Amino acid sequence: MTACSALRFYIHENRKLHGALFYDWLLEEARRNGVHGGSAFRAIAGYGRHGVVYEPHFFELAGQSTVVVEFLLADAEADAMLARLRAEKVSVFFCRYPVELGVTRQDA
Repeated sequence: MTACSALRFYIHENRKLHGALFYDWLLEEARRNGVHGGSAFRAIAGYGRHGVVYEPHFFELAGQSTVVVEFLLADAEADAMLARLRAEKVSVFFCRYPVELGVTRQDA
């Protein structure tokens, strides 16, 4: 097993950075910097610190659903990604926690 970090960002679906959707920018930036994989997941419902419930079937909330972008990466890569966001002066909520990675069958 390998020790590393899970780094998860919570973003509104329609948020942009440098003209690109922010979740796309994050995935591309990670790929450019050698991170081996990342995923974006759209929430089906939820609420944040302001207590507003977001559900995509509410027409007036279109584009405001939360997208979670998650990476499993080496600690140094997580540090570099957070530093890159700070350099961009981006404010984004994230969580980071230690994880162990492994494969159940080495011969597969």
